[in-house]
Amino acid sequence: MEKELKAAVYGFAVGDSLGVPYEFKERGFEFLEDNSPLIWSDDTAMTLAAWDSIRRNEGIDLEDMMKSFEKWYFKGKYTPNGITFGVGRTTTKAIESYHLHKDIENCGQRTIRDNGNGALMRILPLLFVKCTAEEIDGVSGLTHNHAISKEGCRIYVEIGKRLLHGQDLRSILSKINVSEIYKRIPFLEKLSEDEIRSTGFVVDTLEAAIWCILKTGNYRDCIVKAIELGQDTDTTAAVAGGLAAIVYGYHSIPKDWLEKLQGRERIAEYIGY
Repeated sequence: MEKELKAAVYGFAVGDSLGVPYEFKERGFEFLEDNSPLIWSDDTAMTLAAWDSIRRNEGIDLEDMMKSFEKWYFKGKYTPNGITFGVGRTTTKAIESYHLHKDIENCGQRTIRDNGNGALMRILPLLFVKCTAEEIDGVSGLTHNHAISKEGCRIYVEIGKRLLHGQDLRSILSKINVSEIYKRIPFLEKLSEDEIRSTGFVVDTLEAAIWCILKTGNYRDCIVKAIELGQDTDTTAAVAGGLAAIVYGYHSIPKDWLEKLQGRERIAEYIGY
């Protein structure tokens, strides 16, 4: 799985970084490439923090993972430049609660309003470790401890793991079991762009990311489409990019995008490539 891990993490980080400058733009703009350095946001930083914990513990250790998030939030670890930015409300409340009380059971936020995409955006490492549904819920629940967020993470992990085993995305979606709120997942390919929402709500992000993969035929086009949906561009492109790079491989990521990615040596430090 080494080459798949490399593809997924770099595919995720590049999507995140390319989407950062367009965040909150309304749909209808054109993605334009320039020579600006690509700097990843909280999405990739928390993904690296999660993977670093899994790597060191050879599995999921929720307390240690939360400590990694704490180091990121307060000290800028896992960022390309020591600067933490882009942190969502629910993630902020959860990490600050843990920092004050060291209560791993109750730091995660549980209300219906706590279903942003802040857990989905860092769940990628679980594709590369054996984990149960309960363990996925536990990782999500560190910050986003509501059933909707937990299910979104389980869906993403299931799709990702099946892609890693060579299954076709359309076949995966045709057989996936989801609750009412995720009922559009098996039928996303039939939806038009106007029917796809790209907000920070976890359901919208998951749908938009999968839709972008279904509607394109390569990594680059997938990322561009994700960004041009507007609104939460960095997370949509990151979530889509991680899966798209698994589908198409590391070498599908444009070389010039990789070369502009700041902090590549930091990614290599944590994932080993």
